[in-house]
Amino acid sequence: MKKWVRVLMLILLCGFAVILSGGLALGMYYQSNFPVNTWINGIYCTGKSIEEVNGELVTQTMFPNISVLDRDGKTWVIPAEEVELKPDYTESLRRYLKDNTAITWMNQLKKPAEVVLEDVKWRWDDDKLAESVKMLGFVRKEESEEKGCVVEFSDTDGYFLYDGNADRLNYGAALSYIKSSLFQGNLEIDLREGNCYEKLEDSVKDVSQRQLWKQLEDFFDCKIVYDMGAEQIPLTPAILSNFIKADENHRILTDENGMIILDEERVEQWVEQLAESYNTCGTALEFQSTRGDIVNVRYDTYGTELDTETEKKYLVAAMKEERTETIFHIPAYKQEGFARGLDDIGKTYIEVDMTSQHMYYYEDGELMLDTDIVTGNTGRRMGTPEGINFVYNKQRNRVLRGADYATKVKYWMPVRGSVGIHDAGWRKEFGGEIYQRNGSHGCINTPPEMMAELYEMVEIGTPVIMFY
Repeated sequence: MKKWVRVLMLILLCGFAVILSGGLALGMYYQSNFPVNTWINGIYCTGKSIEEVNGELVTQTMFPNISVLDRDGKTWVIPAEEVELKPDYTESLRRYLKDNTAITWMNQLKKPAEVVLEDVKWRWDDDKLAESVKMLGFVRKEESEEKGCVVEFSDTDGYFLYDGNADRLNYGAALSYIKSSLFQGNLEIDLREGNCYEKLEDSVKDVSQRQLWKQLEDFFDCKIVYDMGAEQIPLTPAILSNFIKADENHRILTDENGMIILDEERVEQWVEQLAESYNTCGTALEFQSTRGDIVNVRYDTYGTELDTETEKKYLVAAMKEERTETIFHIPAYKQEGFARGLDDIGKTYIEVDMTSQHMYYYEDGELMLDTDIVTGNTGRRMGTPEGINFVYNKQRNRVLRGADYATKVKYWMPVRGSVGIHDAGWRKEFGGEIYQRNGSHGCINTPPEMMAELYEMVEIGTPVIMFY
């Protein structure tokens, strides 16, 4: 072989060895440093170490806060800076380098590698995290809440069981679960999913209070609803709590067998209070008149009055019985209005405005009839009396008699004694000031054609509101 050939081959071998050695050297170098043309999360990484790239990624990352959900689903926030929460991409960067060393880096000579790393680990200060968790509102509240069970009383809700043994936060378990969640990259942590709440063991006193509460639950399940017409009044725990014998501090008194005692006197007091709310007999009503003003009218023959003695006996007896179905109880009345409820006038009534000498009939709130009328002669001191009365009868072709008269009418609806609403065919005019000089003996004179209509529409019992 010629000498120049041997020299050329030697040169080529040396060049190849140099190239191979360089490639191997770069491969070795890129095991701990990033290859050429490498971009990670927008950062140029070529030639940089894992620590250097991680530092730059940490600098550009926005640090989110830690969110902790308590047992009620309320979110509490721990600021990132408070616990020195920082991201750490070291493991992700190390994995990337492992997959992109040796020969594969050469591919990037032609095409740059633009990589997005989303797998991030979080680092924090353990002591500061423990202190921050301890200072969360629900954790501090948990520490201040009493343990144990006790039956307590509320003015608005009545008796209830305070259970200080159920769903108690285990601070150590909660802190461990928060750390475990952070290790997994989860910054939204629901303690309800981490077995962070536990039930404490009942003491002998706790067991006794639970037994008392079981009696109360049975007592509260009385299934009685007072049907007051427009209103329904269920006997709720708040009401029933006042039917139980207790001392001035609402501590429940029991008999020799440890059973709660029905306080019959307080049951009767509740019936009296119910009657005070619904009784209208002898009271006055602020009535919105059709003419626009509010007039004060006293209940006269009309009104509502509960039979309290009958109701007291009923309710005391009913509270001692067990029921499987709800009873809608209509109370006993001494006098019952046409409409039942707090508003016992309702939306169906006759309005007699004696100042305007006009009468209106409303049915279910709709004006069905209005007409001029003539009421009692005030000049002769026979004015029609004011008050809330009712149609207590209806008659056709009645003869109305008085000391000096006997008058036949076709339609007669008495509302208060001998005072009633009737047709007055002998009158040619109605309304105005006729009543002051030529009024009736006290009745409400109505045009015959209007009276015929009214008579057909009105039911016995309909309220009649009469005022000047």
